[in-house]
This record gives sequence, structure tokens and C-alpha cells, in this order.
Amino acid sequence: MNDLHPAVLARLERLTPDQRAAATAPPGPVLCVAPAGSGKTTTLVARVTWLVASGAPPDRIAAITFNRRAAEELRARLDPALEEIGCPPASVRVRTFHALGLEILRSAGVAVRLASRASVLRRIRPDDPPETRRRLDDAISRLKLDAGVTATDIAADPAPGPLARAFVAYEAALERDAAIDFDDLVVRALRRLRSDHQLLRRWRAACEHLLVDEVQDVDRSQLELAIVLSAPSHRIFLVGDDDQSIYGWRLADVRRVLHLEPRLPGLRRVDLVTNFRCPGPVVERSVRLVERNDERFAKRILARAFAPGRLILAPDGGPDPERWRRVLASWPSTGATSAILCRTNRELIGAVAAALGLGRPFRAPRVVLPLDSPWLDALLEAATELDDRRRSPLMTLAAGARSLEAEASARPGRRLSPIDRPAPRIARPDLAPQRLDGFTEPPSADGLDDAGTIDLPDTLAAVLAWAAPYRAMPRLVDDVVATRERLLALRRDDAPLTLSTAHGTKGLEFDHVAVLMDAERFPSARAIEDAVDPVRALEEERRLAYVAWTRARRTLTLLYDPARPSPFLAEAFGPDELGVAA
Repeated sequence: MNDLHPAVLARLERLTPDQRAAATAPPGPVLCVAPAGSGKTTTLVARVTWLVASGAPPDRIAAITFNRRAAEELRARLDPALEEIGCPPASVRVRTFHALGLEILRSAGVAVRLASRASVLRRIRPDDPPETRRRLDDAISRLKLDAGVTATDIAADPAPGPLARAFVAYEAALERDAAIDFDDLVVRALRRLRSDHQLLRRWRAACEHLLVDEVQDVDRSQLELAIVLSAPSHRIFLVGDDDQSIYGWRLADVRRVLHLEPRLPGLRRVDLVTNFRCPGPVVERSVRLVERNDERFAKRILARAFAPGRLILAPDGGPDPERWRRVLASWPSTGATSAILCRTNRELIGAVAAALGLGRPFRAPRVVLPLDSPWLDALLEAATELDDRRRSPLMTLAAGARSLEAEASARPGRRLSPIDRPAPRIARPDLAPQRLDGFTEPPSADGLDDAGTIDLPDTLAAVLAWAAPYRAMPRLVDDVVATRERLLALRRDDAPLTLSTAHGTKGLEFDHVAVLMDAERFPSARAIEDAVDPVRALEEERRLAYVAWTRARRTLTLLYDPARPSPFLAEAFGPDELGVAA
């Protein structure tokens, strides 16, 4: 090893023994099990530089990440490391699975036009409610990615069911548009590689050394693409953590990473054992929690030596805005990053109210508020038109809602919509899909589909609660406008305070983290009830709590109603610690 480039030797010297063992493992199938905060990106960068310094041509090394954010982070850290050893930036291919699929298809001469599945479904099934289209969207992904079937396969069925007919109609619409959807980037690339041996040889050469990040998050087709590209030598380096497999609703399955060896004979497993991010008590209790799962590797996870920081149990049964206000007031207002994490976006609305009340800037990219709803302007305008100053704002608002519903009923065949009403006076939060090399990447959600819109009944309920103290509509309208202006000033992309779901902060870390741990909220009662396998769903919820807790660098606050604490708290703490009866 002493004949390696000095910069590579220095980089390897800075690694812990387990990180160094992973970075320098002999080429072949390797699984690096990397718990939260264990330095997986540092290890990946060291692995790539070691491969290059050992003679691997940079253009024959490819790293695949699960999403664009991870790809950008890896590229930002990898390029300077490669420049140290004389390699130009971007000399090693770093792609998401979908960007790699796009590149493979283009290299095969396929003209790719990407269509939004949601838009196509709205066009061909205009009478379906949004929830039905979301379920159909999920089913289409399962058919393509898990089952690997095509419209031709299903069309051969002499008695297709409703789902089969919908899938065939959807694929026919894509064909008429000469388009493919996001899932097709991987599915069709895989299909093309299997049918075109010259293309397969070319891409196997380009991926002679293949690194796959966050392998616990891949779906069946993504894993298949990685294995096909790495064959037959399988010089593949897989990094992931079974304890952070939280995307079952996006077709990930922890069993794929637990049972990789039959797919990759001779697989070598190397464990990273130290969490360098979190305070000692956070590591201890988060590990105690996740060890309750059956579907996981047996492993050691340790805190770093002298890991300072605190874990704070915060029993508080007050209304959400008030208890979040108390949490925020306990944190420094400047000089540190912080995050409030909930199971769903809807549960974050109380945290937004607390931040507004304290004048604390925040970022909440996936939280849609009643103030963002286009229904709010429609409702206020309708109520203002009906206001005769003799009725309370509560009665006037209810009358305004009835008038909006009457407008809709007078237009047969049209759904209730605020489209003919004024636009909101502030912009809605940015829910736009991310760009992917000229195409769009669907934004992540939390698996419960609660992030998109607020309908008229929800808007009315929020405004009625707001309007209770008011005696006149004009004063209420003025206060709504003023609150929107304050919201516009405080909601900033660069704010040190983040309000997010646990899913939304995967891969991130903050100085101070607070997680809402009420019963039925975490674990999500809905996620368990809707699951085909409630036991496995509960294990994924437990992994999600582990991910949320391990975002903390300095303090972790677990906020809970002492009358209804999450059962996960009882698994990680004793009754005397929680202040509840045994």
C-alpha cells in the first residue's frame, strides 16, 4: 500500500480501522454496513480514490446514488479528492439510478421524452378522485418495478381486472404521446441492456468498478440494474444500513439487503461500528429501540469517545403550537441548526404556528398550510360579499362556504374547485419536482400522501378556528393578510430551523432535533392499519424513529403527551424515566 499516491495514503490514515478496511477491501462484491453517522460518504470517497490510485481508470468507475441530493453531495466531496491525485473533476461517473438509466437509453439512440404520471392519469381518468389516482400510481409502479410486467403481458390476459385495464390504458396513453415515465428510465434501460449485448458490454466496461449508495433503499429493478452492470466479476461495493430502510411505500424492502449473498456469491461484509454524529445517550437509546426489530443484521453500534450532548425527554400534553413554542424557546435562536420532525407534514402545522409566534425564520418545503390554500381567498371573498355586519364572522364564513358549494353544484360535471377565484396573495410552497438533466424527478413525500393540498372543508375548519375571537369580517381579513406577509418573511430556504417529516431529513443532520412521539402519531396508526403486513410495517416505523433520532448532533428532544406516549418510548426508556405508570 505504501506505493499509493501520498494524498491517498494520507486520506486512508485519517480513517478509522473499520472505515479503512471497507475502503481498501479487495475488488469483488462488498457490502459495507454503515449505521447512521458512521462516515459512509467519507468511506465511499476513500474507496474511489484508492481504486484510482491502485490502477483503476476513472472512466471505468461509476457511483450510483438513491437521489439527486446524495449525488450532489458525493460529487462535491469526490471531485476535490480526485483533483489531489491528478484527476479532473467529473472523471468518475456519479449518477442517480434514474439519471444512469437515462444515459443508457440515450447511448442506445433512444429519444427520451419524459411524461408526468400524475398528469397522464388526470387526463385519462378525469373523474377519479385524487386518492384513487394515487393508489393507481402506486399500483403502476409495483407492476413495473416489482412484477416487471408490460402492457403486452397484461393485454394477453383474456379476463383482465380493473387494475390491469387501467395499466394498459395508461401505457397506451404514454405510447400515443411517444413518452415514458420516471420508472421507465430504469425499467427500459434494464430491458435494453438485456436485449442488446453490445450495449451491455459497453456499459459493463464503464461500470467495471460499481459503487451503490443507500442500497437498503433500492427497489427490485434498481438492484437488478446494479447486478446486471457489475456481472460477471461483480466488482461492486454496496453501502447501506438495514436499520435505515424506511421507504417500503416506495418499493424498498429491507430483505433485499439482508439476503444479498445468494445474488452475489462471495459477498464480503464490512461493518462500520461508530456513530460519530450523535451524543452518547442518543446512540444508546436509538440502538436500544431499533434492536427490537427482527429483520436486521446483528451488529455493534457505538458512540464516539467523549461524545458530548444530551437526550431530553419532554412530557407535555398541551396543544401542539404551545408545546412546540416551549421547545423552540429552549433552543438558541442563532448560531445553530435545528429541526422539528413529525411523522406527517400535517402534524407540522402546529410547529409553523409556534415559529410564526416567536418570529423564528424556518424552512418547511413540504408543509402546505391553510394560508397557502387557494380556497382561503375564495372563501374570504365569498364571505366578504355576503357580510352585512349583523352576523358574526363565523356565520358569514359558513355562508360563504355554502355559496361556493352552490356555485359548484350549478355547474354540472365540474368538481368543486377554486380555479375561478383569485389566486392566493402569497406563493404556495415550492412543491415543484426537481430537475433531472432536463427532466423532472418526483419530489419525495412521507408515504402517507398528506402533503399536497388543503381542500375547502379543511380550509373552512382552520379559518373558523381562527375567526372565533373576531367581531367583524374586515378585521379578520386584515389579520389574515398580515399573517401571510409575516409568513412570507419568515419562511426562507436558508433558515437554520427546519420543519420536516422524518423521511424528509434522511441523510441530514442538525445541532438540535426535536421529534414528536405521541401514541398513534409515531408509529403512524394509519400506516400500520393500511399495511398488508402490520408486523413488518411496525418494524419500518421503528426504523423511521431510529432515523429521526439519529439526526441530532448536540441535543435530541423527544416531545410526547405523558398520557399517550409512543410505544417506541417504552421500548427505549423505563416507566420511571418517562413519568408514566408501569
